Amino acid sequence: MSTPVVIGIAGGSGSGKSTVLSTIVRSLGRRDIAILDHDSYYRDLSDLPIAERERFNFDHPDALETPLLTEHVDALRRGFGVQKPVYDFASYRRLDETLPVESRRVIIVEGILVLAEPELVRRMDIKVFVDADADVRLMRRIRRDLTERGRSIESILSQYERSVRPMHLQFVEPSKREADIIIPRGGHNKVAIDLILARIRALLGVRDEVVSI
Repeated sequence: MSTPVVIGIAGGSGSGKSTVLSTIVRSLGRRDIAILDHDSYYRDLSDLPIAERERFNFDHPDALETPLLTEHVDALRRGFGVQKPVYDFASYRRLDETLPVESRRVIIVEGILVLAEPELVRRMDIKVFVDADADVRLMRRIRRDLTERGRSIESILSQYERSVRPMHLQFVEPSKREADIIIPRGGHNKVAIDLILARIRALLGVRDEVVSI
């Protein structure tokens, strides 16, 4: 198998990264894609009291075990499978179980900080930054944390003010300069996504696909 194409998808929390990812997966086919989401690599906080876990800065690069993610990217690029961690956001800890991820023709590395990590950027063939207005991102984050992570409005807004916004300004927004493609208006920009798909197919040597824009 030829060396897989590695795609990095970054952007602020709630920017629409998942929508872009889902569109790419639907278009290329799930069997050809391996997905490594940075969120799965949060450091285990089970040794801390719950109050300290709740105050932890999850939006700083140090909160994530990026060296392990980098190792997994390298293994997939060499054709080996990996065991991706499983993180429980309700309890702020990494579970004992893992998820197997097999090497595929396309490897997608997704997360708010993936373009802020030079070792990850160096391994990417296509670097994408998904952009959206701050108020839109905040609304989406509130909905997600309420329904998927069991958080209260008070804790969500407190975390946003304490760490999400300042870390976005310090790390996420500056990482935009690393992007090859910036997708404005979140994940519903069909023209931009079609351009990404065309580039992926070119790198894979697929010439018989017609991209509609």
